[in-house]
Amino acid sequence: MVVLGAGDRAAHGEIDKAIRFSLVCLYDVSAMPITSGPYLTAAFFCEKVLREADGVLTAVRIVDRWNINGPTETLTAPAIIQASIVIMFKSGVYRGNAQLTITPITPQTNAKMQVIVIPVLFEGEDDKGVTIVAPLAFPVQEDGIYWFELSLSGQALPARVVTAIPMRIAYLQIGPMSAQQNPTNQQ
Repeated sequence: MVVLGAGDRAAHGEIDKAIRFSLVCLYDVSAMPITSGPYLTAAFFCEKVLREADGVLTAVRIVDRWNINGPTETLTAPAIIQASIVIMFKSGVYRGNAQLTITPITPQTNAKMQVIVIPVLFEGEDDKGVTIVAPLAFPVQEDGIYWFELSLSGQALPARVVTAIPMRIAYLQIGPMSAQQNPTNQQ
């Protein structure tokens, strides 16, 4: 049980008012009519995606960082990152064809890499949408954060960047330790 002093009761009353106000705002926001779209609902990388018998997706091991080990101080040979990319939209009021463009951007030079273009079709009710699940074998040649820029364009839908998904590559040198680094080498 919590016992409140006189000052605490006043503060508690203010917190109670703020909570009630938040709940009212929450209700008002959820009651807003949908006047636009499509809306991005999820975009991430994971190890794999399971499609259950009832059609529901299960994302396994959602990740945004990969560790690569090698014998040199810096990443010298390209490494392949195996992952799945998941992108989900809700239609809102938008109906028709569109194109999703995924543009990987390198960490150090911000160079745009080869784009991936995926045609999508938005149809049905406001809460219907599009889910893209694709395996990805992505070559990395440097450590740092790769950004995957997601753009959407279509009929009566001006091209726009929707979001960017980060993929951090951390490189660690591994190999035999020198005599100075070896803690068991006592003098």
